[in-house]
Formats: sequence, structure tokens, C-alpha cells
Amino acid sequence: MQIIRDISTLRPEPSVATIGFFDGVHTGHRYLIRQVKEIAAAKGLRSALVTFPVHPRKVMNADYRPELLTTPEEKIRLLDDIGVDYCLMLNFTPEISRLTAREFMAQVLKERYQVKCLVIGYDHRFGHNRSEGFEDYVRYGKEIGIEVIRAHAYTDNIKIGEHQNTPISSSLIRKLLHEGEVEQAALCLGYEYFLDGTVVGGYQVGRKIGFPTANLSVDDPDKLVPADGVYAVWVTFDGQTYMGMLNIGVRPTIDNGPNRTIEVNILHFHSNIYDKFIRLTFVKRTRPELKFAGIDELIVQLHKDAEETETILLGKQAERSKLRPN
Repeated sequence: MQIIRDISTLRPEPSVATIGFFDGVHTGHRYLIRQVKEIAAAKGLRSALVTFPVHPRKVMNADYRPELLTTPEEKIRLLDDIGVDYCLMLNFTPEISRLTAREFMAQVLKERYQVKCLVIGYDHRFGHNRSEGFEDYVRYGKEIGIEVIRAHAYTDNIKIGEHQNTPISSSLIRKLLHEGEVEQAALCLGYEYFLDGTVVGGYQVGRKIGFPTANLSVDDPDKLVPADGVYAVWVTFDGQTYMGMLNIGVRPTIDNGPNRTIEVNILHFHSNIYDKFIRLTFVKRTRPELKFAGIDELIVQLHKDAEETETILLGKQAERSKLRPN
């Protein structure tokens, strides 16, 4: 995949393209992109994605917190795995925000990026006037020389709550993560949600009670942190992956105040990993964060949590082993 940020240095060839922020690069995005690739192959054109390095709403409002499912770098790596020809990085500006859909299609898609065919997501709208829809885009396309095709909506046999075949969206995944439903979020994403960051110094309380923790400082402050609670996670650093028991929250039993922390106890691991870059991959939320009567009661619960975490992760490991080809 070629990433094009400046067409003065590299001009894309004529393509079939789609537009979106693609936060999370979830299963719905992947289904849309597969359609773009299939149409491009049938037409003998390149496949392209028009996306934005910064969330458009954050450009218009510096105080907006987008709660990203993927950082810009993570998004690019996930898109690269899909095998599209071009990733056209468009810097969203106030000037671009004022373009009508027709102006955007003519000035940006046709003139700047040489888009010959535009594939529109089933519910996607763009341009200053969001009241315009697919039929308007088709009409504008005929006037300026861009074929416009509506993509098929993605639904899979995924049950979210009481709803079967729920349309997959970044908003839905954010909602699930806010509720701690990391397993259902993983079904929608097509992979397990993760946080990257650096291990920083903490209060050392865990070490004193027999459960030393690594405190994570998330690399991107806009990355969504799932709901408070205890999770079974994979912990990856220095090319190795370990089992981890993660707590997100304010540690009410030790009166931590309002400071929210992300602390992982790496099972059967006792080395110092301060300043290490680590990845936490969420497997399952085992319980909400609770306030216990005292430290002794907390320690009893932590032993139970550690046993449950190990059972979950060993089970997951066994499942993966069965799926690997011999």
C-alpha cells in the first residue's frame, strides 16, 4: 500500500475509491474495502482509500476528544494488511469542510486524486450539506465524470445484546468498550482490542501485597480506554507475550482518589519493566472494579481473580492451538 500525503511528490493513478475515517478498521470497513478491491480489479483500476490523519471534528474543535479505536499509526498498519493500492491521506481543513459534496467530488476526488469510480458506504454522507444522499452523489458523478456505486451493507451473524445481525460501526464498538464488553467488541473489530503505551512508576501498593503491577501510560491520549474493571489480557513486550490481570479504575479500596490508572499484574513474572513499551490485548472482563472492606479482603479477591484470569487465557491459548494448521 502506498501512502500518499502530497500529490506533488507522487500522483496516484486512476482508481476506484471510497472515503472514510476508518477508525478501528473493523469488519464493516473491511467488507467495504473488499468491494472496492473487487470493483477495481474488474475495471482494471487501482484501489484507493481517502482518509484523514486527524479526526475531522478535532480539526474543527481542538477540545474534541474522539476516543479513537486506533491511533493514526495503528490504522495505517491495519489498512496495509488489507492490501489496498493507495491510502490517500487528506488533511481535513476548515476550507475543505466548507466544500459541498459536488465540489468535494470535483476538486478533491476527480482533480486531485483521479478517482474514476466512488464506492459509497451504505450510510455514508459527506460534504458541507449533510442532507444530500446517494442519489445526489450519483447525479453529481454523472455531471463530472465519476461513477458512483453504493456498497452492500455489512451484516454478519453477530448478536449484540438482544439484537441479531446488528450493523457494525465504530460508534457501536466504542459503546461496547465503554460497557466493558471487550469480547463482543472483538467480534465487531475482527481482532482483540489493544492499548499501547509505556510502563511508568506507580504507588508500589501492588508490590507490597504480593501483586506487583506495571502501570501503563497510553501513548495517545485520544485512544479509548475501556470501562473500569478487571480484565484478562495478553501483555506483549520485547517480542514475548505473557498472561496478565489488568485493573482499570481508581482503586477505591486503597483510597486512590479520582486518579484513574491502568495497572497490569503479569502472571508468573517478577522482573522490572519500567520504561518498556508494552501492548495490552483485551480478552475478557472478569468483574467490575469493587471497593472491599480492607486490604485483606482485596488480597483474597486478587488471588481468585488471578486464578480466573489464568484459566481464561490458557483456554484461549488452547483454542488458538487447535486452529493452527499442523
